[in-house]
Amino acid sequence: MKIIDGQNAVLGRVASYAAKQALQGEDIVIVNCKDLIITGNQEFTEKNIHTRRSRIGWSRQGQRYSRATEKMVKTTIRGMLPNYRLGRGKIAFEKIKCYSDVPKEFENSEKISIAKDKKKVFVKIKEVSK
Repeated sequence: MKIIDGQNAVLGRVASYAAKQALQGEDIVIVNCKDLIITGNQEFTEKNIHTRRSRIGWSRQGQRYSRATEKMVKTTIRGMLPNYRLGRGKIAFEKIKCYSDVPKEFENSEKISIAKDKKKVFVKIKEVSK
């Protein structure tokens, strides 16, 4: 089991690493999902996510975008897996668990940090999820 710390890590990098490890058969736990960052302009990022959220309802068919940070991370990882509904994509998707904080069972365990130096232009995922 690999535990990934999301403190100041880029969402795309964490998601691609988790998807790759899950496809290889590892159990993945991502903690501190609320502290992941999305690089890029804050206004553009918030506008993009807001337009995706507003496209649900009776007139439009499609998936609903959640405001919970751990579900946003899980949706990002799901997009990097091959067919999450069938076969090896489904098996890999079931091996991934996401938490917004650190649960008690993972407090004293060793965590993998993917965080690098902060970029100049970024937004935290908890600010976007409001």
